[in-house]
Amino acid sequence: MPQFDSFEAFWPYYLQEHSRVATRASHFVGTTAVVAAAAYAVARRRPRLLALLPLLGYGPAWVSHVVVERNRPATFQHPWWSLRADFRMWRRMMAGDLWDEDGRGSSI
Repeated sequence: MPQFDSFEAFWPYYLQEHSRVATRASHFVGTTAVVAAAAYAVARRRPRLLALLPLLGYGPAWVSHVVVERNRPATFQHPWWSLRADFRMWRRMMAGDLWDEDGRGSSI
């Protein structure tokens, strides 16, 4: 895996490693589940549920890397930038962007 000087330099690599719609969709599902579970855990004062967040988020994402992309998740080399990039990708998908193969359109 290449080394990066900044998050902005890492971002294009991250998108390249998530080039297929199915991979992005599985990340979207996982990140949405994390956000929903975290909100629920806080609202219901159930801190033990927070322990499930890594499984909810990384489970679908890592499966997609093995099955769909056939690559190794960037998380293993750049965990914090990968987490940040996942939330950036999630926000952009919520806005309707990044749903096509090249990440430029807004179609699902």
